[in-house]
Amino acid sequence: MSLPQHKTNEAAMTFSLPQLPYEKNALEPHISTQTFDFHYGKHHKAYVDKANDLVKGTALEGKPLEEAVVAAKKEGGPVFNNIGQIYNHNIFWLSMSPNGGGAPAGDLAEKINASFGSLDKFKEEFVAAGMGQFGSGWVWLVANGDKLEIAKTANAETPLTEGKQPLLVCDVWEHAYYLDYQNRRADFLKDFVDKLVNWEFAAEQLAKA
Repeated sequence: MSLPQHKTNEAAMTFSLPQLPYEKNALEPHISTQTFDFHYGKHHKAYVDKANDLVKGTALEGKPLEEAVVAAKKEGGPVFNNIGQIYNHNIFWLSMSPNGGGAPAGDLAEKINASFGSLDKFKEEFVAAGMGQFGSGWVWLVANGDKLEIAKTANAETPLTEGKQPLLVCDVWEHAYYLDYQNRRADFLKDFVDKLVNWEFAAEQLAKA
């Protein structure tokens, strides 16, 4: 599953701001329209615009996003920071659903139980990892071979560059939750795993691993 792209003059660019898979008010009261206006409409868009400027005339111009993330990692600096943030945000929007929460099924449920002991234990460890990420960053559920793991990354870093398959991610940069939760990052993370998480998307990502 991938996000549809806006059909604008951005189509000629290497990277495009994707359309959200739901309306901006669809995740209320957990994430407000105002947060989406800033987080998606300003922060995410700024990464897209900057990345397009940076890759003009380089070997990265025209590359698919995932390939560009891995290639840009070798260069680092602003190029990777902006491309990595496009990828991370794309996954974040898909990691949530207006009908989210509940429990996974099938192979994903089995692997969560095998890797963490239970769904409740996974949630506990996921929230703890998100709280343990100092400053700005992300907390992920990833497939690493036959096992699922929780990973933390700072800034624009992503497990994709380590050969792991991201299944879900929660953004723990302050702008992801501050308007709605102020400094209550733990409450935001708990709402993510209890009420927002898109298990169907995670299962689709697992099938790619």
